[in-house]
Amino acid sequence: MTSESQSTPFSSLDDYIALPRVEGLTLSPDGVRVVLTVATLTRDRTTYERALWSVCSDGTGVPIRLTRSAKGESGAAFTAAGDVLFVSSRPDAAAEKDTEAAQLWLLPAGGGEARAITRLAGGVSGIAAVAAIAPSLVIAADLLPSATDLESDGVARKERADKKVAAILHESYPVRYWDHDLGPAEPHLLALDLADLQDTVTLPDSDSDRASDGDSDRASDSDTDAPAPYPADLPRPRDLTPTPGRTMDTAGQALTPDGSTLIVARRIAEQRSARYVLVSIDVSTGIQTTLFNEPKVDFESPAVSLDGRLIAFVRSAVSTPHGPADQEIWVADLDGGHPRRLAAEWDRWPTSLVFDAPHGGAPGESNPALIVTADHNGRGPIFRVPLDGGAPEQLTTDDFTYTNVCVDAQTGDLVALRSSWIAPAHPVRISRSGTIITLATPAALTDVPGTITEIETLAEDGTRVRAWLLLPDGASAQHPAPLLLWIHGGPLNSWNAWSWRWSPLLAVARGYAVLLPDPALSTGYGLEFIARGWNAWGAKPYTDLLAITDAAEARPEIDATLTAAMGGSFGGYMANWVAGHTDRFRAIVSHASLWSLDQFAGTTDNSEYWQSIFSPQGMVDNSPHQAVRDIVTPMLVIHGDHDYRVPIGESLRLWSELAEHHATADGSTQHKFLFFPDENHWVLKPQHAVLWYQTVFAFLDQHVHGADWNRPRLLG
Repeated sequence: MTSESQSTPFSSLDDYIALPRVEGLTLSPDGVRVVLTVATLTRDRTTYERALWSVCSDGTGVPIRLTRSAKGESGAAFTAAGDVLFVSSRPDAAAEKDTEAAQLWLLPAGGGEARAITRLAGGVSGIAAVAAIAPSLVIAADLLPSATDLESDGVARKERADKKVAAILHESYPVRYWDHDLGPAEPHLLALDLADLQDTVTLPDSDSDRASDGDSDRASDSDTDAPAPYPADLPRPRDLTPTPGRTMDTAGQALTPDGSTLIVARRIAEQRSARYVLVSIDVSTGIQTTLFNEPKVDFESPAVSLDGRLIAFVRSAVSTPHGPADQEIWVADLDGGHPRRLAAEWDRWPTSLVFDAPHGGAPGESNPALIVTADHNGRGPIFRVPLDGGAPEQLTTDDFTYTNVCVDAQTGDLVALRSSWIAPAHPVRISRSGTIITLATPAALTDVPGTITEIETLAEDGTRVRAWLLLPDGASAQHPAPLLLWIHGGPLNSWNAWSWRWSPLLAVARGYAVLLPDPALSTGYGLEFIARGWNAWGAKPYTDLLAITDAAEARPEIDATLTAAMGGSFGGYMANWVAGHTDRFRAIVSHASLWSLDQFAGTTDNSEYWQSIFSPQGMVDNSPHQAVRDIVTPMLVIHGDHDYRVPIGESLRLWSELAEHHATADGSTQHKFLFFPDENHWVLKPQHAVLWYQTVFAFLDQHVHGADWNRPRLLG
């Protein structure tokens, strides 16, 4: 069913996947430039390539492209001198051969070509932290456990590659994460001093270098096997975390402005689980000092003040089946002294925190604070949390969610990305007066179909439940639209920001109204709202969804006889639960869903967490598979084989049990199973995303509108 709205990029799946996407933002030390990471569709339309763009931070000018390479760039950061750092697997002309391992690159502020400033055999995982006033930084990189230095790591990797060995010996839990196997390499944090970077003219080896005593044809085995020395013209990375195991799977790290001290949320293994403690690492010596360490408590997301004297972090007790733990904001001296909690009465969970500029308060006053983002009432505002214990001040009051927030140390203004369900991420500047200026971007905002409004209702226990409702153009009492209930994942999450993976506008462009509710367990409404669904996923989260669906269906623009439900991850769990407990929906789409909680809890990539938040009885009472015999609604099951968060076994068992209880004698069924052998928890490849939506819309049209089944052509 196609809406009568004007054509937009959301009317065509091919046009939609071709929209450029802003994925990152960083601000220069002088506050003048913003560098954006922008993803664009490749010419063959099968993947995305990423490039860095520079825009003025005051809203003037036009975007300037900084990088071009087939491999793309990511993880941009500025050095103290204003050079741009990024990670890329583009070829390094100075290397003897292209290993395709991602390295750290530097684009000089004064102009010129970018150059690789690392040459690690296993590559660079990312930029961990950069000093604000010193030429030093810390990178994350994986090294094999047998390696004693960078050179021996290269030798060991080459031997494994030459002999095509992929086996991994595990000696601790976990063994995989999200979509990839862990090991055999272990995560390290390596310090780099950019003062050691040299610019030299490299001469080819002379004959005397290549041969000894006139014999250039014979080389001893020891010479052949000798590891190549790390390049002398590059700053040699210094390992701050030798023999780390998995301890440097960190929960964040921050470097003091002078580069002397690294604060790390370090992982400590505990049998099958883990928790995070806060440690200080002396960059010159590598000596680690534990600052905060409490049983059954996590310390995460450290930040360092602009003067290097204070640290801020998030402290949270480990949740249990009895209820969720709060996430608290704390500050302390750099050495861990004088710790104190901020905003103790504020029950919003921080999603990011940075220190405000010293002059961030009223003119002429020193009013130090943190700049914090948090989910709040279906949005993601920016807050200012005073260090003196005062109440948080909400700085943005619009319908957007803000991420990648940077503080301009020169003016105290903020630069960030913001998005909503009708506007993808785009850069803005927020002045101290609250004025917001939209910055230039190569990914210009486009027209979108339909309208968005906010609705709410009271749940059965009297709690307010709210949602975003997107309506297609032309929806009215005379021409009511079919309703698609779209349930978010998490479950500790909120429908408050743009997602390229989940785009309700694609359904709106096809005439569907889309309901995006925040039921019990959603963030942004306080700890008590989360606790309503704790250890009881099938209880109030379910009744909240039905109550807000009732409210949407009562509107004259909605056709209450034509409704469907869908969701992914926890939303997929909820879709399965809905399927087994009501017949009110005409179709249900279940993506990457939890089906049997006892099975899932032992096979997911972090089994201890999931088993710790459910009681044994709660896991039984809230498992969707218990109601498989009661399912009457047609279901589209979708899963990727590389999904380690919700392993494929969940959907395999769901599909098997649907067939066991509901297939006809000849094996036919009203249900369908869309399987992606090479996708993970999400479906990320552009053409696979097109197939995902084609299949979903064909399935919905079949069962909501009674259309003939239209099998997507590329499914064979």
